[in-house]
Amino acid sequence: MFRWIPLVWANMRRRKFRLVLTFASILIAFLLFGLLQAVRTSMVEGVNMAGADRLVLRNKAGLTAPLPLAYYEKIKAVDGVRAVASQSWFGAEFRTPQNPKFAFPLFATQPGPLLEVQSDLKLTPDEQKAWLQDRQALIVGRLLAQQLGWKKGIHTPIRSQIFRKTDGTDTWQFNIVAIYETGQPFLDGSAYMNFDYYNESLAYAKDNIGSASIRVKDAGQAGAIAKKLDVMFANSDFETETATEREWIKHWIDQIGDMTVIVTSVTLAVFFTMLLVIANRMAQSVRERTNEIGVMKTLGFGATLIVVLVLLESLMLTLSAGLVGMGLAKLLSLGLAPMLKGNLPGFALPGSTFITATLLMIAFALVAGLWPSLMAMRLQVVDALRRG
Repeated sequence: MFRWIPLVWANMRRRKFRLVLTFASILIAFLLFGLLQAVRTSMVEGVNMAGADRLVLRNKAGLTAPLPLAYYEKIKAVDGVRAVASQSWFGAEFRTPQNPKFAFPLFATQPGPLLEVQSDLKLTPDEQKAWLQDRQALIVGRLLAQQLGWKKGIHTPIRSQIFRKTDGTDTWQFNIVAIYETGQPFLDGSAYMNFDYYNESLAYAKDNIGSASIRVKDAGQAGAIAKKLDVMFANSDFETETATEREWIKHWIDQIGDMTVIVTSVTLAVFFTMLLVIANRMAQSVRERTNEIGVMKTLGFGATLIVVLVLLESLMLTLSAGLVGMGLAKLLSLGLAPMLKGNLPGFALPGSTFITATLLMIAFALVAGLWPSLMAMRLQVVDALRRG
């Protein structure tokens, strides 16, 4: 078969402008396919990074609806619960030279329980001591610290867009005692403060929590404990909705849209167009070589060999352009990964995608070249020479 490659290559270059356009169409199709798969991979990675032994409990009425602080003690007493840390949205705002009103996620929580619930949030012994003992302590994710230029050990004021203190002001004072890094963009882009400092300073809305992060003793019982908690607070003034952390993250991703459906729909549209382009190009190529095919048959080229040559041309074109497209997608994914780390962790092109893409290239090439090759095979020598 390899001895026919020069002939196939010569046929491909017969119409250079058409070759370039077809090559570019296939390249762009697989470039988009690779990048879309990288986005999908990052979404799946975000769900997989969530703890299987963690639950999120919130007010059934919505995220903005509070829950009584008394729920915190009741949740801790439930059999199977290992630790609970409440999460109260602070509405933080900090002035920067670039943005005079930079808003970011800051949550009031219980310092000790938070470290037990979020086991991937690592602090040194000295940092833990400061976090547990200093009422004004603030721990900050690395991504957020980089955005605001914060360093460990500095004192900083932070304004709340929502809450006022008993003295009428809306600014709290904090000591940054730790900069942590978990690899999870939301955690690394957030900060945590002491709930007692927050709650005792409030002018209104005291003794409320926004939600609760719960770590269970047995991940296999997480679903059962979630149902148990919701039943416990059913028919109360503050009914709850509890889900695993993975379900919670998936819920937020689904707000953007079903990534599998989106990626599949876009990919199918792009590939269908590409398939038409390849098929049209191959059909034109065979029609233009009608006379040559007749001569080849006269010289003894069998029908099978004619089919093989047409399909080989389709394969060479599709594979070369497709592999270049996937290679560019790989390079782009490596370049974009550091920039997208904050929003799309795990943005990468896995090896399995290359295997899938190669199989798709072969399938598309065979499908696109099938009808033109059959046209060439069925071509009668007399008709071919007459058309020439």
